[in-house]
Amino acid sequence: MSQNRNQPKHQLLAAELRERISSGAWQEGEAIPSETELCAQANASRGTVRHALATLRAEGLIAGGQGKPPVVAHAVRSQSFSTFMSFTEWAQSVGRVPGQRTLELARRPASPEAAAQFGLETGTHIVQVLRLRLLDETPAMIERTSFDPQVGRLLFDFDTDSGSIFSYLREQGVDLSRGKHVIDAVAADDEDSRLLEVPVGTALLRERRITSASTGEVLEYSDDRYLPHLANFTIENTIEQRAAFSRAPSMSVPNA
Repeated sequence: MSQNRNQPKHQLLAAELRERISSGAWQEGEAIPSETELCAQANASRGTVRHALATLRAEGLIAGGQGKPPVVAHAVRSQSFSTFMSFTEWAQSVGRVPGQRTLELARRPASPEAAAQFGLETGTHIVQVLRLRLLDETPAMIERTSFDPQVGRLLFDFDTDSGSIFSYLREQGVDLSRGKHVIDAVAADDEDSRLLEVPVGTALLRERRITSASTGEVLEYSDDRYLPHLANFTIENTIEQRAAFSRAPSMSVPNA
């Protein structure tokens, strides 16, 4: 196991065990090695192993206890790009319980970068939302989202802790029909670290999204940051029908 002076050994071990689950080395329902075996494999104390296993159990990655050997609870759940779904819809589709905690809902002047995305003059008020998204009550993703002012004003009549913002906006007749997604990796900053309960510098999966109407008008853009051991993304295509997929070095969406 590689050493990192910036992280306690139990966190390093937990990360290594997560990787075994996400890579498929440990399959769903499979019993994991005993504490004695893990101690030997990781050259770690029993306390370190137990702390790492407790972390995975709290994240819902392993199940068992009370005399039963721990088993892999589930693999990392993938969100398909074959459909355009909200976090809530995706979580429900894979049998998880979605949740959210709103940290900020505010109307504020648009920065030059945000104004450019919406085609507005700098200083025009837009609506911004900061939410922590949960899977089975476990922190999984941070949403930093900006909305066109005419769309965003609808959110002040909505309990953003109650569920999907996209579903609510669609119910209000908002045309959210097109999405452009860019996926990359970023290191957790101080706010990410605090909200997701991971060390600063932890690798996060970032989805930057521009959502527009069928007319092409940009209505929303977001910087969403996932814990990669809880979610990832898949793209499926065939030789007959290829997904609209490209690799790009950057995207003109400012960090929210």
